[in-house]
Amino acid sequence: MRLFRHARLLLLALVVSLVPAVSHAGVFISVGFAPPPMPVYVQPPCPDPGWMWTPGYWDYGPDGYYWVPGEWVPAPYVGALWTPGYWGWSTGLYVWHPGYWGRHIGYYGGVNYGFGYFGIGFVGGEWHGHDFAYNTAVVNVNRTVIHNVYVNRTVIDRYTVARDSHVAYSGGPGGIRHEPSPGELAAEHEQHMERTSFQTQHVDAAMHDHNAYARYNGGHPQNLVAQHSASEYRAEQQHAAPQQHYEQRAQPQQHYEQRAQPQQHFEEHAQPQQHVEPHAQPQYHPQEQYHAQPQQHYEQRPQPQQHYEQRAQPQQHYEQRAQPQREQHQESRPQHDDHGGHR
Repeated sequence: MRLFRHARLLLLALVVSLVPAVSHAGVFISVGFAPPPMPVYVQPPCPDPGWMWTPGYWDYGPDGYYWVPGEWVPAPYVGALWTPGYWGWSTGLYVWHPGYWGRHIGYYGGVNYGFGYFGIGFVGGEWHGHDFAYNTAVVNVNRTVIHNVYVNRTVIDRYTVARDSHVAYSGGPGGIRHEPSPGELAAEHEQHMERTSFQTQHVDAAMHDHNAYARYNGGHPQNLVAQHSASEYRAEQQHAAPQQHYEQRAQPQQHYEQRAQPQQHFEEHAQPQQHVEPHAQPQYHPQEQYHAQPQQHYEQRPQPQQHYEQRAQPQQHYEQRAQPQREQHQESRPQHDDHGGHR
C-alpha cells in the first residue's frame, strides 16, 4: 500500500514537470522542458547613437517556445544598460527570469547570447558621460552616423563563460554552469526598470507570429533579428505620442479633482448656515418666510407715511376749527316754533 502511494506521488510529480506553468503577469514563467538551442545569426548595424543591443531569446507563449528577435533599441536614460533575461533551472522546472534596465549588468545565467553578452556583463560598449561608446570588436554599428567607437578584443575571453555554446538555459541537465559573482548579485539589488513600451510591442509581435514558434519552425526561426531605423522609431513615437500626451494632459483633471477638495472644505465652512436653520425651524414656512421678510422690511420703510399722517393732523384740526363755524351758522338760523313761526 505504501509503495503504491509513493508511485502515485512520483507519477503526479512527473505530470506536473511536463505541464508548463505560465504567469501572464510577466513575473513568473516555468516550463517542464528546456528551450531550444540558440540560433546563429548576424547582428544588424546600430542605427543611431545611444541605442543598445538587446539579444534574441526564446520566450514561452500559447503554442510553446517562440523566438523573440534581437534588436537595437534606444536607451531609456543616460547610463542605462540592459541585462537580458534567461531560463534557469529550479526544482525540476525551467523558470524564466525577465530582463531589466539598470546602471550595471546583473546576472543572466552565464548564457552566451553573443555580441557583447558572452555570459558575464556586457563588453559591447560603455558610457562616457552622456555618450555611449561602442566596441566595434564585438558589435556592428553604422559608421556614417556613429563616430564614438573603440576596439577592445581582450575583454572577450575574460567575460565568456561557455565559448561556442548554444545552450539557452542555466543549470539543470546540460545547462550552463555559472554561479553569480558578487558584482552581479549587487547589480540585482539596484534600482531597475522594466522593458520599455517599444520592447513590449516587439515581444507581442513575436508572440503573435505563427512562424516564430519552435513547434512550427523546428527551432530555426526565419526572423532572427528585427531591424528598425531611427526614422521608423521616431515615427512610431510620434504615432504613440498623442496618447501619451493625452495621458499627461489628463493629469490636470486629477489635479482638478484635488483642487475640488476646497469645495468640500467650503461645505464644511458652510455648516454654520445649516446651523442657523435649526434656529429658524420654528418660524420656517417655505412660502411665508420667503415673502414675509421683504414685507417686514417694507413695513419698516413706510414709517415716513405714518409721519406724514401725523403731519396731516392739522387737517383734522382744521375740521375741528371748522365745526364752530357750522355751529354758528346753525345758530344764526331763525328758529321756528312748532307752528312755523319765528321765536
